[in-house]
Amino acid sequence: MTKNTDIIALRQPESVDDPLTEIARDGARRMLAAALRAEADAFVAQHAEEVLPDGRQRIVRHGYGPERSIQTGIGALDVRRPKVRDRAAGPADEKVRFSSAILPKWARRSRSLDALLPVLYLRGISTGDFREALSAILGAEAPNLSPGVISRLTGEWQQEHDRWQRRDLSARRYVYIWADGVYLQARMEPQAECMLVILGATPEGKKELVGFQIGVRESAQSWRELPVDIKARGLAVPPEIAVGDGAMGFWKALDEVFPGTRHQRCWVHKIANVLNKFPKSMQPTVKADLREIWQAETRAKAKAAMDIFAEKYGIKYEKAVNCLTKDRDALLAFYDFPADHWDHLRTGNPIESVFATVRHRTVRTKGALSQTTAKLMVFKLVQTAAKTWRRLKGANQLPLVIEGVTFTDGVAENDTENRAA
Repeated sequence: MTKNTDIIALRQPESVDDPLTEIARDGARRMLAAALRAEADAFVAQHAEEVLPDGRQRIVRHGYGPERSIQTGIGALDVRRPKVRDRAAGPADEKVRFSSAILPKWARRSRSLDALLPVLYLRGISTGDFREALSAILGAEAPNLSPGVISRLTGEWQQEHDRWQRRDLSARRYVYIWADGVYLQARMEPQAECMLVILGATPEGKKELVGFQIGVRESAQSWRELPVDIKARGLAVPPEIAVGDGAMGFWKALDEVFPGTRHQRCWVHKIANVLNKFPKSMQPTVKADLREIWQAETRAKAKAAMDIFAEKYGIKYEKAVNCLTKDRDALLAFYDFPADHWDHLRTGNPIESVFATVRHRTVRTKGALSQTTAKLMVFKLVQTAAKTWRRLKGANQLPLVIEGVTFTDGVAENDTENRAA
């Protein structure tokens, strides 16, 4: 009787039997190996004319390095990096060296995966949950993705943040800026501190992070430090207009540092403040009346709608009316700029949308964010969000704003004269 000694591999309960993924990984492994060989061969071919005194070619292929595992979006790929040798005699620092652009010498993860990790962390995935969260796409064994590796990301973020904070702004120009102070409700000891953020619009219509820091209750001194630092690093030309809420600290600081910059109050904040002074049953009607003001086609119509609002609610809801009318000029400043830009200038939502994700991360960590961690988190989140920020509509109008062309109800002065003719 013949005894069967074959070993049958049993599938583990947590494993996923996916032949399609294995085929994809095997194909990717083969393609990566072929690309690395082609890259090394191309490097050798570039130096084919360089020969030694005895006639031998100076730069030649020299086998492979040890096999290593690279984490990619479809899992781990085992590869060996081709090596190239310079056979010329002389000091090591004078020899020609080959460095792979596809697979750098110390790489352990693909660049796309390196970009994914901080995004996952900032979106609420805890470091201890990374292996479980990624096992479905990277396989049950995911080396180079330990909690320690994820924790070291904050060190890299700190270095990146420090370089960004020291960058030269002398060649930058921001036509518009948005400012806001946002509370995270995290453990940002020792006082009630908030993130002070300034975004800017370049002459090309691109939005980007200009500066941010931790401030104390949006005080004038905290806000003053931020624009002073920006100006000290070379931002000499003041923005044409600044958009923000009613925090007095920012506007006082702005007038001290950039006295020529116009004020535009955020309508989203203003509407919320006005509605809070009405009973909930009345708020839908009041909100519709406010919409008649900030969506009016001309400044004259907006002022007329504001007068009607004051007459309609002024007797019984005087505080609500005063909250609106005391900032009349700052609320309607956007009419002096291109109409294509009104949607951007009437609100500070570009900042609010970024901090919605930061708050989500704060909830996931139950508020256990140190001041430093919160600051770095905001910095990385804003950088990530900036890649998807939409450019200003009507960016071709920005040069006219820079040149000082007068706009009336969103139309350039020369266009108004042409239409009248």
